[in-house]
Amino acid sequence: MMETSVTQSQDEAWRTQGTQPSLPEVHRSLRIPTKGSWLKKLLAFSGPGYLVAVGYMDPGNWATDIAGGAMFGYTLLSVILISNLMAILLQALAGKLGIVTGRDLAQACRDHYSKPVVFTLWLLCELAIAACDLAEVIGSAIALNLLFGIPLIYGVVITVLDVFIVLLLQNKGFKYIERLVIILIFTIGACFITEIFLAKPDAPALFAGLIPSHHIVTNPMMLYIAIGILGATVMPHNLYLHSSIVQTRRYEQTELGKREAIKYATWDSSIALFFALFINAAILIISAATFHKAGMTEVAEISQAYDLLTPLLGTAVGSILFGVALLASGQNSTLTGTLAGQIVMEGFLNIRMKPWLRRLVTRLIAIIPAVIVTAISGESGTAQLLILSQIILSFQLSFAVVPLIQFTSDKKKMGNFANPLWMKILAWFVAIIIIALNVFLLYKTFFG
Repeated sequence: MMETSVTQSQDEAWRTQGTQPSLPEVHRSLRIPTKGSWLKKLLAFSGPGYLVAVGYMDPGNWATDIAGGAMFGYTLLSVILISNLMAILLQALAGKLGIVTGRDLAQACRDHYSKPVVFTLWLLCELAIAACDLAEVIGSAIALNLLFGIPLIYGVVITVLDVFIVLLLQNKGFKYIERLVIILIFTIGACFITEIFLAKPDAPALFAGLIPSHHIVTNPMMLYIAIGILGATVMPHNLYLHSSIVQTRRYEQTELGKREAIKYATWDSSIALFFALFINAAILIISAATFHKAGMTEVAEISQAYDLLTPLLGTAVGSILFGVALLASGQNSTLTGTLAGQIVMEGFLNIRMKPWLRRLVTRLIAIIPAVIVTAISGESGTAQLLILSQIILSFQLSFAVVPLIQFTSDKKKMGNFANPLWMKILAWFVAIIIIALNVFLLYKTFFG
């Protein structure tokens, strides 16, 4: 009885009441064992974190990591580490919002803000998803070109097929999507472990790079790339995605059940984000151990890196693995990007569209500019488009982070699950850093 009255008072804290659950076709579809070891429960909750982690290793991150390693060696490893720690905190908050309120971040915005604000947030988020999808399309097309010689423009068109793969897997059950994503993540990880072994990085310099250096702030070019890494790491659509897909688990709708769900969901996303940390760090380490060591400090594009790895590593295996990892990264990001698109449209606008149609629309929004630019400018144009996609993502990030912290810190909305004071201070500190750095990145990009 007490539990019901608490839930009712939390529901009354919202301006409007939610209707359908997020991703209704898979909502609460995966059973959680009530008995058994903590490991069994952790495995039952594992999956959503890996879908989220994919966004932190998408092709958009590769260019900044390659440039950072080629130009400054291992120094910017500390920036990748700090970015990842920020991401772990924000994703934990996103998971908590979904579990406690039964709303994803898009639905929470719709139920809290006025209609004009909601519509503006939706437009900005759609722009960010299109930008992210653009990076995935271009990354996959570059990988197909490098591995199989398929012209970029055909590679871009081939990526339309991804939509139907996602649809087929989701119809079979949400676990199938999670399993495919985990397989692809381990494929990327295996490729980079082999590449690191071939590159033979300088171990003392590598570990020294994990400690922040004052040069990052005092060297303007280093600062610019560091901000680029930060801006490309925390993805806004991942916050919407995570707050929705944690609800695929059928956890107990009691305070105890929700606390347990928050604990295991946080472990899931934190472990998965350490895989993302390894992959992003691996790209920079390989770039530092090959290009920087050889004095090739100007390498900044994915295709350049692919072409140069074979002569520097002394074997074609290095380049092939790099291409395979890029293709897996692009395909993986596509799976989660299309899901995020569905969550955002349904959450903000409460519009229900057939999943295949929603995903096709999302994919075409990314493919059309990619086809036009590829046809006109070729490879150099796609490289510029990749950079532009990261700028758009940086711009939109603040509009996702601020509502997330606002909602999870609200006692009326979250009840006993509201962020404690120390977490509020830490979360707002992270938000201020992200906003300040992204504003600086945008300023330097357009005026600097």
